[in-house]
Amino acid sequence: MRKMWIPAAVLALAVGLIAQASSAGSGPDATVLKFKTMVGTVAPYTGPTNAIRGVPGAGAPWSIDKTDGTLKANGDLAVKVTGLIVTATGTNPSPMFRAVVSCQSVDAGAAVIVNRVTSPFPATPTGDASFNGNVDLPSPCIAPIVFVTNGVGDPPGVWFSVTGA
Repeated sequence: MRKMWIPAAVLALAVGLIAQASSAGSGPDATVLKFKTMVGTVAPYTGPTNAIRGVPGAGAPWSIDKTDGTLKANGDLAVKVTGLIVTATGTNPSPMFRAVVSCQSVDAGAAVIVNRVTSPFPATPTGDASFNGNVDLPSPCIAPIVFVTNGVGDPPGVWFSVTGA
């Protein structure tokens, strides 16, 4: 009889931990995505041939030194990039960047990709820039990824960097 309470205690503890983890990840200011890595555009993702979620890569390879970002459930987005440059020239020719949040979502029971584009934000010739604002996330927003794109032209533009490594 004494051995029966051990599995019951373990089960109760596990249920409590799962409930605590679930409640910690809900609410409008819950963090949906936190990232410290992005990768610059590289072959074969340069140009429109191998677009990621409908966003084509820049026409030349780009590299990035550092990044830091968060996306909250309410759409609050913070992105900071350092050293986002064209690899061949060592400079950033784009005076403005935009961020694109791309989500897998559901529309009328079908899987869809939803891309939300921020307003342009200034970027330095050395590729430093930051954005703090809000995007209108779809519900649900499954597997979000964040791009840094050019600041002009048709949204979402071409991407210079994307979350991941």
